[in-house]
Amino acid sequence: MTRLEKVYKEKVAPALQKEFGYKSSMQLPKVEKISLNVGLGEASQNSKLIEGTVEELSRIAGQRAVVTRAKKSIAAFKLRDGMPVGCRVTLRRDMMWDFLDKLVTFALPRVRDFRGVPDRGFDGRGNFTLGITEHTIFPEIEIDRVEKVVGMNITIVTSAESDKEGKMLLDLLGMPFKK
Repeated sequence: MTRLEKVYKEKVAPALQKEFGYKSSMQLPKVEKISLNVGLGEASQNSKLIEGTVEELSRIAGQRAVVTRAKKSIAAFKLRDGMPVGCRVTLRRDMMWDFLDKLVTFALPRVRDFRGVPDRGFDGRGNFTLGITEHTIFPEIEIDRVEKVVGMNITIVTSAESDKEGKMLLDLLGMPFKK
């Protein structure tokens, strides 16, 4: 059991049960999965860029990333159907808890001029999406070897019914929201 999972079971779950008055522990909102997505528009011209980014995203996540491909051809972007346009990885269980712990404890505080995460990334169903402009904030990335600094979207999918429940869940897990 990971450190953050233990915090969830011992502190977060009872606090959520008290706040929202759940009768069963099955009603408690929990983090179900975390999805990391990197979009690389210029990857269609440079295939080495996609390989490097897949390798770096795999190192960050601790699990192999997969290449995402274009679904349609778009002439204005010089894009054909099936060309690589990015990469993604979905984390569940222990890998998910480890990544969330690393994100909250190490990565986000390393962001330049960090004042907290804006809470407008909720989708209305308790899921939270966060955009990061530089993937170099993660401790696994050696800045000297990075070919191109890329941004990424991190989506935290929860079983919460509302944004209020989802925000409280992430807040209690240590997500540094702006005050």
